[in-house]
Amino acid sequence: MLRRMEEWNVDRIKQIERRIDKIKQDLATVGDMRPGSLSIQTRSWGGEYGQLSYTHQGKGRTEYVPKDKHKTVKKQLANYAKFRQLTQEWVNLGIELCKLKLRPEDKK
Repeated sequence: MLRRMEEWNVDRIKQIERRIDKIKQDLATVGDMRPGSLSIQTRSWGGEYGQLSYTHQGKGRTEYVPKDKHKTVKKQLANYAKFRQLTQEWVNLGIELCKLKLRPEDKK
């Protein structure tokens, strides 16, 4: 039973390490990114414009985004969301990996 648990730990460690390697590869391809959200605002006299809202270094900011740049900014926002998702997964896996690597030492 103990041997089976040790084998499972070794398999899980290898699985986590492979996934972390894949996350690193994916992060290298993320591209331009920025946090925030893009909303369309309507002027009182008519017409619309894009407004980018975000917080950086504890400070809230807004920026005007020309209509011809909406697609680019949306891609940057999607890249940031992907970055956040990948790094959060990496942290979660890293915690699990550290716990698994410490487990055999605890039983000695």
